[in-house]
Amino acid sequence: MKSILILLLIGAAAGLLGALCGVGGGIVMVPAFVLALGLEQRQAVATSMAAIVVTALVATANNMRSEGLIQWKMVLIVSLSAAVFSWFGSDLMKELSNPVLTKIFAVVMIAIGVRMLWE
Repeated sequence: MKSILILLLIGAAAGLLGALCGVGGGIVMVPAFVLALGLEQRQAVATSMAAIVVTALVATANNMRSEGLIQWKMVLIVSLSAAVFSWFGSDLMKELSNPVLTKIFAVVMIAIGVRMLWE
């Protein structure tokens, strides 16, 4: 029961922050899955990617109600590129150790956070 409550809280935080900031929820889900639920980094990443599919579809459906909000040409181009490279990235993720993946995730989070603070 405790883990279900934790998952509900993780989902709520990921959904709200994902919709407000466009972070896709992974910024919230991956560390929460590792720290609060004890998943290995690889499991956390893979689980987060699967959950993001659902949250992205729901947020997109809601955003479509506001005409002109979604730039569909950009969606097409970015989606095609991201789909191709996510295939290779998920293969690479399976080959790397959990500590290496954790360090990569941390460095990316810090770099993006620092960059955003100085914008």
